[in-house]
Amino acid sequence: APAWLRRLCGHLLSERLLRPGGVQAVVRGILEGTGGGAGAEAAALDWRKCDAVAKILASCPQQCLSLEDYYRQVCPQILDLLHIQDKVTARQFQRVATTTLLTMAREHPQLAERHLFQPLLSPLLRCSETAELAVEDLAAGAVLVPEAELGSCVEDVLKVYVVGNDSSSLLLRSLQSVLGVVFCLYSFAKQNVSYLRSPCQEILLWFLEKAEREQSLAVLGGLAGLSSLVPTLHPRCQVRVGSEGGAAIVLEETISDEDEALYQKISSEQCHVQSLVELLSHCQKSGLAGDFFIHCLKELTKVAAEDEVAPNPAVEPEASLLELEQDHARQGRKLLVLQLVATLCESVSDTVFTDIEQVQEFVAAVLQRACASPARGPGAAAEAQTLAMAMGLVATLLGGAVQLQSNDFSVLKRLVPLLEELSCTYPEPLTQELASDLRIAICTHGACAPDTVGTAADIVLGKKPGMGAQSPASTPSGAPGPEGSRASLQHEHRNLSAHRKRSEEQNTCHEPVGPTAAPCADSPAPTGLQELLVSAYDPQPPGRAAALRHLASLITQRDPEALRLQEKLLQVFLENVQHEDAFVYLSAIQGIALLSSEYPERILPVLLARYECPVQGTGDTVAAVTRMKLGEVLMRTTRALGDMVFQHREPLIRAFLRGAQDPDGALRASSLSNLGELCQHLGFQLGSIVQEVTCCVTAMARTDPEAEVRRAAVHVVVLLLRGLSEKVTEVLQDVLRDLYRLLKHVVTAERDGTTVLHAQLALEELDTVMRRVLFPPQTLEKKIVVLP
Repeated sequence: APAWLRRLCGHLLSERLLRPGGVQAVVRGILEGTGGGAGAEAAALDWRKCDAVAKILASCPQQCLSLEDYYRQVCPQILDLLHIQDKVTARQFQRVATTTLLTMAREHPQLAERHLFQPLLSPLLRCSETAELAVEDLAAGAVLVPEAELGSCVEDVLKVYVVGNDSSSLLLRSLQSVLGVVFCLYSFAKQNVSYLRSPCQEILLWFLEKAEREQSLAVLGGLAGLSSLVPTLHPRCQVRVGSEGGAAIVLEETISDEDEALYQKISSEQCHVQSLVELLSHCQKSGLAGDFFIHCLKELTKVAAEDEVAPNPAVEPEASLLELEQDHARQGRKLLVLQLVATLCESVSDTVFTDIEQVQEFVAAVLQRACASPARGPGAAAEAQTLAMAMGLVATLLGGAVQLQSNDFSVLKRLVPLLEELSCTYPEPLTQELASDLRIAICTHGACAPDTVGTAADIVLGKKPGMGAQSPASTPSGAPGPEGSRASLQHEHRNLSAHRKRSEEQNTCHEPVGPTAAPCADSPAPTGLQELLVSAYDPQPPGRAAALRHLASLITQRDPEALRLQEKLLQVFLENVQHEDAFVYLSAIQGIALLSSEYPERILPVLLARYECPVQGTGDTVAAVTRMKLGEVLMRTTRALGDMVFQHREPLIRAFLRGAQDPDGALRASSLSNLGELCQHLGFQLGSIVQEVTCCVTAMARTDPEAEVRRAAVHVVVLLLRGLSEKVTEVLQDVLRDLYRLLKHVVTAERDGTTVLHAQLALEELDTVMRRVLFPPQTLEKKIVVLP
């Protein structure tokens, strides 16, 4: 076109652009050649055409007096393009608006922030904690941000930030100012039915992905409440469910009851933590979840160091109110960090680490905590176990489980100063020795790895302690294989035996010893089995549990030497059942169950005697817990025996009936649960003993003061009906009416909702059975008769 025509057209377009509604008119005029329909879709996909329109809108025409005036007139109209309702043209208008916004943000960031992003984020900024609310002018329950405005704002943010996908500093900074409110909406939407959940999640994940890693970690800490970097929802504001599936921000009513206010606060914090962990579960591949987990561990180390240094104002009479408030805030922060670490361990710990550098940072955080505050006090066992597992993880890496490169060793060398400090200051001698050996193995790139490193790796990997010394990474160069292995086994045997004796002298109250002595080196067991028997008394729970698992596997494989020592193995398992660590006593339970299924005539009487009469000298609580563990052993044996359990039914039922009369409520409930499962397995083989079972269950369901016990009693009836199925009218013909009356009584008179639910399930089961008996299904049969 001629130059004069281009100038004239540009002048006319600029003149129309500055009028009211001019932006939309210009956009329609430029894109009107598409004609709608498929043409509009093609125009939306033609990013070049949209980019050209965006450049026209972002450029200030010569007729305008100043750039400020142009932005003041045009920016509101650009934001209106995001709200076009016409489905045919909405997509191309949205693309033009988003591209124009991003172009203006790049060319004039200050003006764009003032005239574009602040109006765009205004509904979210209005309810942020940084906003100054005139609370005295607003009544409780007043709507600050209506549902329609809030939903439109969230959708606009999604279109501009996520769909536009421009990670400039201005966009990240502006979005960070409202991330706290968006996270509150996301947490609210997770607990309710709302369409805001998906867009809020996409906004949060986009920011965490596009921001620098340090900024993302700081924002996550702010969302979790560890810092005030991210402004959250105003304390006087509350999110409420909207009538159209969205949400509205209202002024919260003042809660006069302190207990209710505390409950609301704790529930909100738990909900936010769970929502944050749910959000992090989508960030595991990028490594952000692992980095934040390590960040929380470092915070835990800081909190532990502060507790060591800071005095306790609560016990000091001269403490001021400010000191008490600071101590209260420090304790609240400590609880929050602990809750975060615990929730992260439960939810995303399986795949939380993506590379060796994160593993190094995790181990460094654990070692720093051990150096700052060695394991003492009531939490010493857990701290020592965590330290042992972290060091075992390093030993596993060095033991050949992962093929390490030279750059991996350069990462692991960051642990050398911490390991050196731990080897000098930690009070446990074996931990000191392992730390020193790990330092040697790292510095020599695994060429010289002492035997303790291989043993620790074997414990973590679940191998027999001592086998790690035969691997190339754990055998010192120049040492003969069999002799070195035998020497390492003898060395490990001496260490474990000596340490076990010291541990038994110090912790006799924690590990009661039965009538039979523990296995010793003079027993006629083979060397490998003897090592496992010694390791079954290892003071470290991982080593002890690994040994018990190996002994159980020998029973499964029907190892002749292990079966020959079945009485000694049973004694080892029974003593470890009383251990407080779950991994240890569950491994012992598995071993006893395997022995019982192999030799039920020999093992079951011993177990039943222990179940009815616990070890003398133990407290009531410890005895009850031990009996519940033995009950689990008996039930695993019952499942393994199958139909063969019939010949042992009377002693088993008698033991569970006696357990149902115990003063401890938890043991009564456990015994009734075991009784119900046993009855389900026996089925029609119950016989006359069903009278005793129903009398016990009826008495418990009607008179027991514990709701948990009444639930278990009714659940026995459910399992009994479920096991008998259509034979219920034959086996329970004498007691069926009594059971029916019991269930009806529970449904009408019971106060506990769960017990009523169990009774309703039993009635439904009974109704289904009786319908099948009274109205058998009609079946059509085809018969062919051959006439003579």
